Amino acid sequence: MTDTHSRPNAVRATDVPPRTKPSNYPEPFFSRMAGRSKRQLGHLFGLTNFGVNLTTLAPGGVSALHHRHTTQDEFIYVVEGEIILVTDAGETRLTSGMCAGFPKGGTAHHLANRSAGEASYLEIGDRSPDDVVTYPDDDIAATLAPDGRWVFTHKDGTPY
Repeated sequence: MTDTHSRPNAVRATDVPPRTKPSNYPEPFFSRMAGRSKRQLGHLFGLTNFGVNLTTLAPGGVSALHHRHTTQDEFIYVVEGEIILVTDAGETRLTSGMCAGFPKGGTAHHLANRSAGEASYLEIGDRSPDDVVTYPDDDIAATLAPDGRWVFTHKDGTPY
């Protein structure tokens, strides 16, 4: 762990370098996240109870596979651009200044950038232990391990 004295008090979010690995998903899902870039703001400040990312989607990019969490709440706030919120109930166009929230166990969701320009948003989620993520459209499941890493399996439980 980084010494707390070396952590910044404040930064310009866009000055934080994007994480080097664009996705934790195994293939064939990893490649689908090619248009997504995340700046781990919460990590920079040593936050452990929840995560905060400034995420940018290139045209054609998606935020994640269509998913829902069993224990994690999520919240997004659109900083700039236009993105489409896709849920089990349909699609909603989101623009700068709009926000959306996803309680644990709620509707499956993801974001898609169908515009011609980049879009960015803040994503905030808690780090609830034993979280399980289900993906209704894909043969994948994820469980948050005690060490904080995601473990991915096929829906039948076989590992990737």
